Amino acid sequence: MFPSACIEWLFKDDAPDFADRIRAAKAAGIDAVEFHLWDDKPIDDIRAALDETGVTLTSFCVGPRRSLVDPAQHEEFLAAVKATLETAKMLGRPPLVVASGFTREGVSLDEQRAEAVTALRQATALAEEAGVVLVLEPLNTVVSHPGMFLSSTTLALDIIEEVGSPHLRLLYDVFHSNVMGEDMEEVLGGRIHLVQHVQFADNPGRNEPGTGTIDWPDTVSKLRALGYDGAIGLEYQPTMPTTQSIASVRVATGL
Repeated sequence: MFPSACIEWLFKDDAPDFADRIRAAKAAGIDAVEFHLWDDKPIDDIRAALDETGVTLTSFCVGPRRSLVDPAQHEEFLAAVKATLETAKMLGRPPLVVASGFTREGVSLDEQRAEAVTALRQATALAEEAGVVLVLEPLNTVVSHPGMFLSSTTLALDIIEEVGSPHLRLLYDVFHSNVMGEDMEEVLGGRIHLVQHVQFADNPGRNEPGTGTIDWPDTVSKLRALGYDGAIGLEYQPTMPTTQSIASVRVATGL
């Protein structure tokens, strides 16, 4: 496993210029980065910084965000996927993050799940053509994203299996899962091969690991035992200067 700095939040004070955060990450000994939405970012500058430093981009989000569970938004969702894939081709074809959208009042879980599967099958066909993996992210509905349809890791994995494409995988966020009271070994057991990317933040607060109640040595040990060996997205809001924060994270997690 290796750390990937979420430069949406990390190195923000060190480098107000977004692309310079990639250079700051490299200087801090981090060889991978990620961020959120792309359509407000200086893509040419990001590409230049990645090329200059050799840093790998591990993920960013499909945007603009649209609902998977509302068929009225599927056309816009697929248009967003197409546009984001074109940007991904410029940036090394990293995995692209997809969220579900909000629950539709008065519509059954089964119907909304079916709509998500329909949308994702179309999206993964586009992703396969582009040589990119989409990653589906469950989000907590208790603290950060009330009303979001997909808050369950198990349901997300069920949907991924139903879509049945190697170009659709899971983004497992330890913070969101912990907020929802999930047991990591229980929800990922036997299905770790479907996990493309993992993100860390402590609970409560969504700050750096070591500031909350999550047992990070245990979490890292269990991820390794399950068989995960990919990127660990440091997607947290730092409570101290980024370089100091990352040093504390390395101590807390052993990364």
